[in-house]
Amino acid sequence: MVTPPSLTSDLQAHVAQVITDSGGWIGFDRFMALALYAPGLGYYVRGDSQIGPGPGAAAAPASDFATAPVISPLFGRALAVQVGEALRRSGTDTVWEFGAGTGAMAAQLLEALGEQVRRYVIVDLSGSLQQRQRTTLARFADKLAWATQLPETLRGVVVGNEVLDAMPVRLLVRTAGRWHERGVVLAPHGQLGWGDRPTELRPPVTIDGDHDYLTEIHPQAEAFMGTLVDRLAQGAVFLIDYGFGEREYYHPQRSMGTVMCHQLHRADGNPLLDVGAKDITAHVNFTGIALAAQQAADEAGVAGHWHLLGYASQARFLLNCGLAGMMESASLPERSMANKLLMEHEMGELFKVIGFCRGTPWDAIGFVHGDRSHNL
Repeated sequence: MVTPPSLTSDLQAHVAQVITDSGGWIGFDRFMALALYAPGLGYYVRGDSQIGPGPGAAAAPASDFATAPVISPLFGRALAVQVGEALRRSGTDTVWEFGAGTGAMAAQLLEALGEQVRRYVIVDLSGSLQQRQRTTLARFADKLAWATQLPETLRGVVVGNEVLDAMPVRLLVRTAGRWHERGVVLAPHGQLGWGDRPTELRPPVTIDGDHDYLTEIHPQAEAFMGTLVDRLAQGAVFLIDYGFGEREYYHPQRSMGTVMCHQLHRADGNPLLDVGAKDITAHVNFTGIALAAQQAADEAGVAGHWHLLGYASQARFLLNCGLAGMMESASLPERSMANKLLMEHEMGELFKVIGFCRGTPWDAIGFVHGDRSHNL
């Protein structure tokens, strides 16, 4: 379903009013939060189907992007091997999934894990997606619960697929040797435009050279990690997303940043157009995620109980979890789709998996080969 023009124009008018009320400028992180999550108007809270298998799929609804669980059910089956091991190692029986999308990954995990899971809690802000999840997961209704925020204490295994990339980022731009924060202003005729303000903010590493350079910093994703460290009393965390370690993320040649929009399975780099009608994402700085968790553990005095389990490419992680064997018994079309999860030019290399645990660490199966923790 294409977003009705009224929703797009209503959201743009709402953003314009926020900019006016804020003195004519808002940071990109605030704009991104409005575009994605403004109640009743934002991309993730409107009532149509953003996530789908892609153009050309049989009976596919109009959609903007496809996630790994939608591409192949073998994704969730392989992930379940790691989640099941973590449940056993931590002595827990609850899975917490952030941003469950269509519910496809939850269905795959619940099917594969069976009685290992007593309770499956989905944390999702989107009422429309919650309804889609309830339909997808109807046969597991006795195990399901939904939450819009975390309790003060949780136990179990936390999973999130393409959650971090949708968290608002701040934009920093170096122009003529000076750093500015890039925000959003009102251009002539009520359109949205870019506005830069001098700032003391800097990327976490020095960017070599004196060329103009645009990039992102990720305070919200890092704060999310701090919350997980604070709330998880027992269990593990596995996050899957596209991104890099810090040295690659802030490479001098990556001078245009990583913010990208997705609409009808096409990508573009201008988030100020068609506001609310398309997804806005940024790649993940996995070094920042790991450091934020470590810092939060240090500050909470639990550093000896919080551990990095591993960091690997999605391809290596899934192979470690037995995906190749699962593909052997699959049909040719099923193997073809599962290959997209592994191939370097598809999702295999760009997507990474990072894992943590609270409690006694172990050699997690997903990271037994190809662990890149030393590169963080």
